Formats: sequence, structure tokens, C-alpha cells
Amino acid sequence: MTEFISKRLPNVKNDILSGITVALALVPEAVAFAFVAGVDPLVGLYAAFMVGLITSIFGGRPGMISGATGALAVVMVTLVARGNAMGETGENLGLYYLFATVILMGVIQVLAGILKLGKFVRLIPHPVMMGFVNGLAIVIFLSQLGMFKENVNGEKVWLTGNDLFLMLGLVALTMIIMLGLPKLKYTKKFPEALIAIIVVSAVAIFFNFDVATVGSFIRDGGGEGLKGGLPTLHLETFSKIPFNWTTIKFILPYAVILAAIGLIESLMTLNLIDDLTETRGNANKECVAQGGANIVTGLFGGMGGCAMIGQSIINIKSGGRGRLSGIVAALTLLSFVLFASGLIEQVPIAALVGVMFMVVIGTFAWSSFRIINKIPKMDLFVLILVSALTVLFDLAIAVLAGVVVSALVFSWENAKRIRARKRLKDDGTKVYEIWGPLFFGSISAFNEKFDIKTDPDKVEIDFVESKVSDHSAFEAILNLVKKYEKVNKTVHLKHLSSDCKELLYKADPKFHEIIIDDIDDPRYHLAANPEDFPESLSEYHL
Repeated sequence: MTEFISKRLPNVKNDILSGITVALALVPEAVAFAFVAGVDPLVGLYAAFMVGLITSIFGGRPGMISGATGALAVVMVTLVARGNAMGETGENLGLYYLFATVILMGVIQVLAGILKLGKFVRLIPHPVMMGFVNGLAIVIFLSQLGMFKENVNGEKVWLTGNDLFLMLGLVALTMIIMLGLPKLKYTKKFPEALIAIIVVSAVAIFFNFDVATVGSFIRDGGGEGLKGGLPTLHLETFSKIPFNWTTIKFILPYAVILAAIGLIESLMTLNLIDDLTETRGNANKECVAQGGANIVTGLFGGMGGCAMIGQSIINIKSGGRGRLSGIVAALTLLSFVLFASGLIEQVPIAALVGVMFMVVIGTFAWSSFRIINKIPKMDLFVLILVSALTVLFDLAIAVLAGVVVSALVFSWENAKRIRARKRLKDDGTKVYEIWGPLFFGSISAFNEKFDIKTDPDKVEIDFVESKVSDHSAFEAILNLVKKYEKVNKTVHLKHLSSDCKELLYKADPKFHEIIIDDIDDPRYHLAANPEDFPESLSEYHL
């Protein structure tokens, strides 16, 4: 039996130990994000359990950890507040609107996976990826600074004096243990984060240090404690809020934003884990799993979630590689809620902060400082832009801005590469040999290459070293031929792809005389499909 398990779960020990470590790190994060969203801590813990379990079993990236995240929580807080305002005082309609939104969010994510939209994550450039990890490392660091505050008369104030030094000392001890353990012979088989949490917890309990713990953190936030039961089906959601067009209009924008943020963060984390493990995940499968997990979470009273880069890195660094690590993390988290709340509430927050600080150090792309003078200035600008926007706004805005800026830079650079080498044949025909990509960005430069008024009566345009990339490029060729025909000059086109020729033939049969067919014509395709060609252009005649 042992041999049977070991063959199918070759990393079973590391997966179990790393899963337990991740579960400990999930508790304060899930609770904190629940407070941010304005819901009970158990709503965040249930979300971390359900999303983590389902994505670990069915997701496209073994070893990746999912749960309640801050990126989603900051959007949910407005949703919950507006939902509460739509009902009577104490009715908590915002919570039920949140569950309905999470269900719709999951449906959108499942559709994204079915439509195979996950593959578009490959369009994210490397500078955007580096900016993403740097910005997220800064966000994780800043989120931990809130742990250095205490609740005084209902207000959060910074720790001072001995309380601050004790907190810093325990955080430093945690980090020192994590840094030193890998160098010791007999501790390499155990996750350093788990050992550090156990040691620091034992020190704090043995010496009776008056420090913030998981339990005090929950109570300071207004919660009653970590203990709870199994999540139950919240069918009252469907009776508490009216399911009509007004409700759809209210929750749909939030569902779309949450679905987009969740998928972007999940797929970016998937790419990062791919790089760390030198393996390849399935983005579309992950989209479906994330969506399915959120549908279930919404039905069972969770706040929804997505991949968590911090906990995913803790898992990978602790040796977790398979689906078992995520399953163990989710089940361990549930067992904390059901059976071990008293023990977990005694874990010092300082130990978990130390672990997260080590995650920050491991997440930040320190190599970005070494390559500042070695990469193009625009790539450096994109890297800094994405990092800043991740900190100031959220991940979705940062990544979308980075991709748009990168695409514009790429288009501009390629637009400048269009060239035309000119020569005359013995019979007086002027030949334009076009070099570089012809697309919407290079059309103006392309048109400037031709001198229609002074050109001889016979002109030949050779596209052998050029690629006609899109519909705009096709129209540019069409208009150029029209201009030559207006001044009674003959023009011939060479080395066009079959796709481009088909479009031109459809525009006017006369192109059969203008285009010179050759055996070595290129075989690429235009971005425009011939079936989508507009009728107005089909009726054009020279």
C-alpha cells in the first residue's frame, strides 16, 4: 500500500508538511480580507477552504494555492456597503448580494475557460510580469505593516516601546530561523516556515509574552473567534434578494470586475509558479476550476477567491509540488476551524508576519535592479509603471495598463521598420521592394515611400520581404492602386499572400490582371477573414 501511494504521490511528505505550513499562513490573510470586505471572518475562512480545495483538485496548476484575496476584497467592500444600504438596518442584504455576485463571477470565469481565453495570458510581456511580482511584493509588505498596530479605544495605533521591540524581535527570530535552517543537515526535510512558526509560538507561550495572536487579531477586528462549523448551503440568498433585471444590473459590473481580477491574478501566479518549478500548467483548465470554485463558494456562504501568490510561493519554497499540498492546506484550515481553534489562536502574529516578509524577499525580482541599464527604456518604464499601479490601484488595472503600453510601444517600433528599396528595370519599370511589416501603424510611412506623380508609367510593388498583416494594410494597398490608376499608370503587385490576393480579387476582378502570381508567394494569413469583408468595399471598382 505504501509503495502504491509513493508511486502516485512521490512528493507526499513535502506536500503534507508544506500544506500545513500554508494553512497556518492562510488564517490571518483570510480573516484580514474578510474584515476588508466588511463580512464575518468565517466567510473569509470558508472561502479559503472551498476555493483552495476545489482548485487544488481540478485546477490547471498543481502546487498553486487559492483562497480569499485582498485584490478581490477591496472591490467587495463597496458591493457589500451598497447592498446593505438597499435593505433595512441589520438585514445584512449586502452579504447576500455578495454571495450572488460571487456565483455570477464564477459563471463568467467558467465561460472564459470554456472559450479558451486563458491562452491570452501568453500575451503578457516579461516587463509586465516583473512589474507584477515587484508590485505584489510591495503590496504584501505594506499589508503586513498593519500587524504592527494595536487596537486602542476602537482605533488602530502603531506599537511603541517594549511592545514594538518584542514584535520586531519575534519577526526577526522567525526570519533568522527560516534563513538558517536550510544550512543545517537534519532540518532540510522539513519546511523552514513551519518550523519557524512552531518555534516562535513555543517561545511566546513559554515566556508568556504579551503579543498579538491570531485570536486577539480576530477579536480586535470584531470577530468572535476562529471556531465554527462546516459551511452550509445558503439557499436563503435566493429568497433574500429579488432576482430581476434591477439586481442583475447591480451585481453584473461587480461580477465582471471580480472575475477579471481573479483570472488575471490566478493566471499571472500560474505563470510565476511555472517558472519556479520549470513545469507547465493549463491556463484554461485553471479558469474553469476557479469559476467552479467560486460558484460553490457563493452557494455555501464564502466570499470567493483566486490564486494567492504569497501562499503559493510559501508552498513551492516548502517543497509542495502536487495537488496534495493544496488539498492538505484546505483540509487543515477547515480542521483549524472545527477542532483546533484554541491552539491556532495562540500563534503569534509576529511569526506569520516573519514568514510573509520572507515571501516578500523571495517574490521581489531583485534582478530588475541589475538590468536597469541593460533593457530598453520603454521596457523599464513598463516595469516601473506596472509596479506602481499594482501598489496604487489593483492588479487588473496594472496588468492591463502594462499590456496596452507594451502593445503601443511594439506597434510604434514596428511602424518605423517599413522600408522601400527602389530600382529601375531595363524597360523603365520602377520597382518598389517593400521591407518590414505592413499594418495599421506603418500605413502612413508606407504611403510616403511612393512618388506617384513623378513615377514612370509602369510601376511594380514587390512585397517579398514584407508581411501584409491586417485589414488596414489591405486597404492601403487598395487605395494605392486606385491612385496610380487615376493618373493612368500601370501598377503590378508581387508576392502577396493567398489570403491578401483573395480579398483583392473580391474587391474587383481587375486585380487578376494587376497581381503577378508566383510560385514562391508567401503563405501567411491576414487578420481579417475574407468572410468578414464588408460589402461596401466589395462593390468598389477601379
